[in-house]
Amino acid sequence: MTSIQRLVSLAAAGTLAMSLAACGGMTQRQQNTAVGAAVGGVAGSVLTGGSAVGTVGGAVVGGVIGDKTTKH
Repeated sequence: MTSIQRLVSLAAAGTLAMSLAACGGMTQRQQNTAVGAAVGGVAGSVLTGGSAVGTVGGAVVGGVIGDKTTKH
């Protein structure tokens, strides 16, 4: 493994740890909305070949679905 690969791996692990810690104070509804937006954004990007509009659209739809699946 080269030093660049190690640096990228360490940065990715740090980013993941910080993003998980940021969800600690969220309600279940907020967590579901964030997860839905993330999954929707990835799905939109994949389905549209990396289009920015597809990514944003997928994130919006995923966030709405994540929000609506949580009981009030």
